[in-house]
Amino acid sequence: MKNIHAGVLDVAYRDLGDADAPAIILLHGFPYDPHAYDEVADLLTAAGCRCIVPFLRGYGATRFLDPATPRSGEQAALGADLLALMDALNLPKAVLAGYDWGGRAACVVSALWPERVMGLVSCEPGYNIQDIANGQQPAAPDAEARLWYQYYFHGARGQAGLTAHREALCRLLWSQWSPTWRFTDAQFQATAEAFHNPDFVEVVIHSYRHRFGLVAGDPRYADIEAGLARQPQIAVPSVILSGNNDGVAPPLPETLALQRFEGPVRRTRIEGVGHNAPQEAPLVFAEAVLDLLSLSDKADR
Repeated sequence: MKNIHAGVLDVAYRDLGDADAPAIILLHGFPYDPHAYDEVADLLTAAGCRCIVPFLRGYGATRFLDPATPRSGEQAALGADLLALMDALNLPKAVLAGYDWGGRAACVVSALWPERVMGLVSCEPGYNIQDIANGQQPAAPDAEARLWYQYYFHGARGQAGLTAHREALCRLLWSQWSPTWRFTDAQFQATAEAFHNPDFVEVVIHSYRHRFGLVAGDPRYADIEAGLARQPQIAVPSVILSGNNDGVAPPLPETLALQRFEGPVRRTRIEGVGHNAPQEAPLVFAEAVLDLLSLSDKADR
């Protein structure tokens, strides 16, 4: 484990493989941590890649540098954190791969700073940039029911519940979101340590309130949020991975899944896989990254 000052954070991260090899940044979601990529990173480093696997803000050993910094979980903050990490590590370009919150960070950088991205692996919905201004209309009841935890976090009771029962609540989400994944107690406990970061609850609560327009964002990210509000297209080469058993949301129709990708893109549906694609299907995830690296190599010749 290493640490580096990047933007407003002291980021804890794993740096695996040859430092001169093509860089892959592997980004976890909520409520997960870098352990989601243990097998993926092994496969990629064996194939000659360098893997950077950070703890996101509010997780594990990552810390805010200034106690006064707002503990924002908004999408612009996640994208800014990723860009700052790339700058701190002197990475002019990398393949960005993630799911859930991590996929959102990867999509933000891919959309707004495409010159920094060799390729994007993003799990369903693929285009993981929130349309906050136009996303407040209720969905169908079965879709709304899947989002119970988000509405729970909107109130003081949900914040207290996450504070008091963070491990039990997150374990429940793992089970609901990946109903066919038989994870072990050891796998969950290895990740659950990351939820005891002192900023975990505040960052999580802000994330699920901000996306519904219930709280303001950190003013330092206002320009980024304004850019994201325009729902920019993603032009970098991309792979979308879609678990057919994802308990957060069922796979989108193909046309909807691809509509905001204007560059080379393919979508892979993964049978028997839920929300945590890299940990449930590490070989498929690693192959998606390697396919993008191959495409990048051909483009550079």
